[in-house]
Amino acid sequence: MAAQKEVDYMGLLRRVEAGEFGTTGSQAAVASHDPASVAVVAPPSNGDGVSASPAPRRLTPPGRPGFGSVTGATQTATISRELKHRVKNRLIAEMDPDMDLSKTVEVRQRIRALFDLVVDTENTVLTRTERERLFEEAAADIIGFGPIETLLQDATVSEVMVNGPNQIYVEQKGKLRLADVTFDDDEHVRRIIDRIVSPLGRHVDESSPICDARLPDGSRVNIVIPPVSLVGPTITIRKFSKTPLVIDDLIRFGSMTPEIAEFLRACVLARLNIVVSGGTGSGKTTLLNVLSSFIPDDERIVTVEDAAELQLRQDHVVRLEARPPNIEGKGGITIRDLVINCLRMRPERIVVGECRGREALDMLQAMNTGHDGSLTTGHANTPRDMLSRLETMVLMAGMDLPVRAIREQVASAVDLIVQQSRLRDGSRKITNITEVQGMEGEIITLQDVFVFEQEAFEGGKVIGRMKPTGVRPKFMPKIEDAGIRLSPSIFGLADRFF
Repeated sequence: MAAQKEVDYMGLLRRVEAGEFGTTGSQAAVASHDPASVAVVAPPSNGDGVSASPAPRRLTPPGRPGFGSVTGATQTATISRELKHRVKNRLIAEMDPDMDLSKTVEVRQRIRALFDLVVDTENTVLTRTERERLFEEAAADIIGFGPIETLLQDATVSEVMVNGPNQIYVEQKGKLRLADVTFDDDEHVRRIIDRIVSPLGRHVDESSPICDARLPDGSRVNIVIPPVSLVGPTITIRKFSKTPLVIDDLIRFGSMTPEIAEFLRACVLARLNIVVSGGTGSGKTTLLNVLSSFIPDDERIVTVEDAAELQLRQDHVVRLEARPPNIEGKGGITIRDLVINCLRMRPERIVVGECRGREALDMLQAMNTGHDGSLTTGHANTPRDMLSRLETMVLMAGMDLPVRAIREQVASAVDLIVQQSRLRDGSRKITNITEVQGMEGEIITLQDVFVFEQEAFEGGKVIGRMKPTGVRPKFMPKIEDAGIRLSPSIFGLADRFF
């Protein structure tokens, strides 16, 4: 009988070494000398040569410090992943398929009840922290956005970038870092992508591998899948604050000064046409939101966007959103179509989320035909570059116009260019406020009103401030006609200049 026990025990160890119980050979050797070091399976305790039932497994093997730590971490991750898969699959199988997932509170309560039942039957020992984390992961996969749900709920995260299933980066305080969460595989990422685009009536597949979308809170989403993406399905999410930022927030962040805020507010109220210029991720849309908040409540506003992002608080707002073609390549509605149509909707203000193509011509024509006070954004590194971009975009409309005619349109339509930049320390600031004064020969004349001057770079921070150039804008009479009085000191001038 003793010999039989020895044979069974050695057979058990061989099974452990083969990975049958999710443990490597080195850990099995440790277990043979110190059973308490790794909680795997207890040796047979009965005397008839039949193996006893496996003891409950811990999700995290206790182990001895510094002994097999790498292997133990790998095993822990494997056990955690397998357990999550089993729990999630059983939850999905046992949930009512007709349950309304929009009732988040009720669904979470149902998931919690099923989760407790499933975990209790798994015969696995979990700490309270591990149990709660596993529940949140399972709930996020069912009613949320999977592993990135916690990142989306983190107020300190401004962007989430999924580079395939095994690499997720986030932006915090203007800096990128690698997140400590991953997807299971490509299929897992694709399920979350479908959950994002389905409510919007859009689709992503091999024939249409690129898609722009938005989350329910308005956050911007860009999706690229294979064969275009070589790293697997990618998701880029530009998060929006749950509470829209206001002018006081930008002043507190150092993006502008109170004097700049007062000047921009006067420009919006005086119905100047303003273009917000900047690079990717510089904060153009946020600044456009803030400028739009200065528009009086009694004016009719029509917004045109590729993906609805603006968060205007006025009551009388009509929001238009472009639509991509369907799977047959039909039914697409472009930004240009919407800009042309909104001119028939009696707008008092037109706000275009971003001019990036042929719609620039129609936007300029709207600004020149009585729709003053319009706002838009564009990609450019400097105010002068923004003018060149506008010329190029007008040419993209297919109109064979002379360059001088285009420049005259731009000089007549645009009153002010606000340059927003992302500095090397990750901060976002207004770096130029430039007046478009008109034409001199073949050249559009620009005049800086305010310029950001960097004074130092210390402790990883850019030190500098916005300074007035001492020039009184030529559009000041228009601001004064609106009943707005600005102090000459804003422009660095004495009272005698006004």
